[in-house]
Amino acid sequence: MAAMDDLTREGLAAALAFQSNAGVDLALDDAPHDRFAEFARPEPARPQPRAAFPAPTNGEPPTHVAPAPVSKAPARAPNAALAADIAAVAASAQAQAAQARDFEDLRARLEAFDGCALKNTATQLVFEDGARGAQVMFVGEAPGAEEDREGRPFVGRAGQLLDRMLASIGLDRSLVYIANIVPWRPPGNRTPTPQEAVACLPFIKRQIELCAPEILICLGAPSMQALLPVKDGILKSRGKWLQVPIGAREVPAMAMLHPAYLLRQPLQKRLAWRDLRALKRVLDGERPRMHDAP
Repeated sequence: MAAMDDLTREGLAAALAFQSNAGVDLALDDAPHDRFAEFARPEPARPQPRAAFPAPTNGEPPTHVAPAPVSKAPARAPNAALAADIAAVAASAQAQAAQARDFEDLRARLEAFDGCALKNTATQLVFEDGARGAQVMFVGEAPGAEEDREGRPFVGRAGQLLDRMLASIGLDRSLVYIANIVPWRPPGNRTPTPQEAVACLPFIKRQIELCAPEILICLGAPSMQALLPVKDGILKSRGKWLQVPIGAREVPAMAMLHPAYLLRQPLQKRLAWRDLRALKRVLDGERPRMHDAP
């Protein structure tokens, strides 16, 4: 391989094209950084082997040295320390979100929030799209590359599919409100970790309260698991209406397959169409058939 100094303009362009085709679309640092390691459980320290007594030099037996006293104070286990850190971040997020008076105040508090490491790698905050106070609110999981560049949720290929799904039942972005559980893009478009979702959860819950929708739709498993009282997977739980508390009231909510999943599994669009028709019937005045939370 030629050295960097020997690469021509065409060679550099070809190298960049190779990286893009391989899926590398974001450069974060000079060296790779494992974000999962921030929450990894540290390995317990291995006990050091007991040092052998030095050989006597004057013919006398070695003097016995008493072991150092061991502290009886229990050390905090690594998983307990991690749980305490997560709880502290969640408590801070809850305090900030609860004080938000309106959408602009909530957005400003999210901009200033440092409890989620994704903020350090994302281009910008992806807060909302659509109409505040809409009858229907859609909540996804996290922004992708296009959303990170534009600062609006669901504007990439998955967003284009969502637009077509909305149009199929007579809706568009001017009639709904759209947000995500996590408002910053995870590197490589990976799924947000549970720690990242917990840190951002109070903010999206407050955002739902401010929107005060009559219907809540969770797009994908991470959104469903964060906001709905379900334990089963998305394929088993989708399409079922549940009552969800929002502020001082309860509203019907339903999980649907995420548009990004439908792009990978186009045969499952038939399930999404069933759920869209169920949503349309409720919008037309039909009373939703509620299911008990598992």
